[in-house]
Amino acid sequence: MFTVSEFKWLTDPQTAYRILKPWWDVFSHYICMVMLLISLLGGTLQIAQNKMLCLPCKVVVNEYCKAPWESNIGTSVNNTPVLSGIKNLLDKQQYAYIDAVCYEKQLHWFSKFFPYLVLWQTLLFLICSNFWFKYPSTSSRLEHFITILHKCFDSPWTTRALSEAVEISGEKQSYRKAKQISRLSFSNLNFEMGTKFTVSRVEPNLTDATERTILDRKEGEQAKAIFEKVKKFKAHVEEKDIVYKLYMRQIIFKVILFILIISYIPYYIIELHFDINCNVDIQIFTGYQQYHCVHSLSTIFRILASFYTILVVLHGFLSVYSLYWMLRRSLKKYSFETVREESSYRDIPDIINDFAFILHLSDQYDPLYSKRFSVFLSEVSENKLKQINLNLEWTAERLRYKLQKTPQDKMELYLFMLSGLPDAVFELKELEVLKLELLTEAKFQAAMSQLTNLKELHLYHTPTTVEPQALNCLSENLQTLYIKFTDMDKSPRWIFNLKNLTELHLAGNLKMEKNHFVSLSGLENLKNLKVLYMKNSLPHIPAVVTGSGLPLNKLSIDNEGTKLTVFNTLKNMINLTNLELLYCDLERIPHSIFSLYNLREIDLKGNRLKTIEEIISFQHLKWLSCLKLWHNAIAYIPVQIGTLSNLEQLYLNNNRIESVPPQLFLCRKLRYLDLSNNHLTSFGDEIGNLKHLQYLNVSNNNLEFLPNGLFQCHNLRTLLLGKNSLTVLSPLVGDLENLVFLELIGNQFEILPEELGRCNFKPSGLIVEESVFNTLPASVREYLLKNDLEQV
Repeated sequence: MFTVSEFKWLTDPQTAYRILKPWWDVFSHYICMVMLLISLLGGTLQIAQNKMLCLPCKVVVNEYCKAPWESNIGTSVNNTPVLSGIKNLLDKQQYAYIDAVCYEKQLHWFSKFFPYLVLWQTLLFLICSNFWFKYPSTSSRLEHFITILHKCFDSPWTTRALSEAVEISGEKQSYRKAKQISRLSFSNLNFEMGTKFTVSRVEPNLTDATERTILDRKEGEQAKAIFEKVKKFKAHVEEKDIVYKLYMRQIIFKVILFILIISYIPYYIIELHFDINCNVDIQIFTGYQQYHCVHSLSTIFRILASFYTILVVLHGFLSVYSLYWMLRRSLKKYSFETVREESSYRDIPDIINDFAFILHLSDQYDPLYSKRFSVFLSEVSENKLKQINLNLEWTAERLRYKLQKTPQDKMELYLFMLSGLPDAVFELKELEVLKLELLTEAKFQAAMSQLTNLKELHLYHTPTTVEPQALNCLSENLQTLYIKFTDMDKSPRWIFNLKNLTELHLAGNLKMEKNHFVSLSGLENLKNLKVLYMKNSLPHIPAVVTGSGLPLNKLSIDNEGTKLTVFNTLKNMINLTNLELLYCDLERIPHSIFSLYNLREIDLKGNRLKTIEEIISFQHLKWLSCLKLWHNAIAYIPVQIGTLSNLEQLYLNNNRIESVPPQLFLCRKLRYLDLSNNHLTSFGDEIGNLKHLQYLNVSNNNLEFLPNGLFQCHNLRTLLLGKNSLTVLSPLVGDLENLVFLELIGNQFEILPEELGRCNFKPSGLIVEESVFNTLPASVREYLLKNDLEQV
């Protein structure tokens, strides 16, 4: 809401638009006011006084009225005038009639219409000078500019930002001068005597100014709104040059009008006569035909006209000067070079078109206006304001309220879609995991050295800047880093200076030039990196990853369905113990994998594997304990799988397997077996050889019965049989005394064996339809329900 003074400031046109009027426009306006007074004075005199006074001529010589003493008629011997002829007996109405006729017919038009001519021409000058303030396309822009400028002046942020910028700039200049003096002094020192000198270093105090720039929440929000208005105004006004063109046309019109006026006014001034002879054909009524008249205003009109001519000349010279000002340099571009040099806001952009022209006009009034306006054109200034507002909103107490415990029992803080990183974050010394997603920008300040417990950092689409001291802290403490950007070229480069980083997750498009991944240049500097996750669309594995410079233990590539080729370089990764090639559009298992003798886990999820005959080569990987071939198109399991004697976990779910070879159960160390979401109809009693089996999932198949050998796996804890075609559950299920979870839902059971009561189910560990559950004896049901309640 505007105050009374603000409303008056904006509603008074002459006051509001004064900053857009250069000195020549102001001077021209005053000249027009004097010209207007001339027209009003002339008009007043013409109305108030008699326009024409006429008397009949008694002596007419050559159609001109003569006085009697100017001729030989009617004179005596001693030249005394003798009045002779018809007596002057005209009445008042006849004189009035004669005066009016002579005024209309005999008086020159310039003498009659001089005041109105001046008035009309002055109004043209005034309208022409102020038309751009009223024309819709320009007035809206000018009013908007003045409104925003007024808010810029009233905002406390303007003064504080300018003083802070000037102070910081001054300190930097002093610092540079001090360094220069120190170098000069140091170079001139004489070390012959072995004397040691020390030069005190002058450090710029860049934090004091920032600390003093404290706004309350209301002031901060108002300044934030001004930044948005300035951005929209700039985008709108810079599109065209309507104001510039209209102002130029006004000036040209005034110059043309000046030339027109000056070409005829001086000529017609000589037509302002005092004595006028008039011929009125009413002799039959008055006895006179010729009359002698006087125009009483002719002398003052001549003076006024002369003075008016001088004013028109001055006004014309000002118009010509303004035209010269418009043409001598380009006014469609405005540079803040001086402001950038005097302050710390080096990012203030140059302005073009109407915005530039308006600022040029305001500079003629006072350069301080554009300087104050520039504060709200700087992104640096806007970011500082955003940071202040952010700190007011996100206090340490509010951030501590958002702290959560992760499943790994770590203190985690998750910030989403903020304008920046609140300073209070650096006060949370207990923070261990920091997640930043969709922040406009996150600035890690020197205060980050307080976060000694921070071990894990997530940056999701969040540009960052890091101060040197903060980078040192991250380099010493950070162990796990998650980076996610649409384009990895936008990811921060400082991540490759984290010397103690052990785990890195990269997600985003990698830019490749000449078969080289630019975004990964510098990865070889992470000498302690052990785990690397990459979610990209790679044509091949980057050489910097497979090179000997990275001692990786685990490599995970999620290629998002893009075909991955060229695996020969994998042979160089001799330290690799865990390899994941997910969604890489593989049709066969790459042979280069078989050279990685230290592999313990292989994950080939989401590819297009139809056959796995190469699995026999896995016997060379004597440490291989986990094999994940899930979510492929595998139709059968080769018998060579029995050679993987050390295999402990096998994932074959979500394939097209119809049968299980008995050789699979030669992998006697298997603890985890997942065959769900296939086309199995049965599997053999040989499964009883898996004495260490703890987890078996055969759900979503076509099983019609279960082999008795299954119930010899006494260590089985989880058994998933859901969504099959089973009709009978063997009473031998009671032998599985360690079974804690059993899923039976989605089958065709009519009755359940009472031996289920011998199993040690967890709460809700038995998943089956209620109607089938009720087929159990009442004692068993009560036992299971009671067991659930007790364990809850």
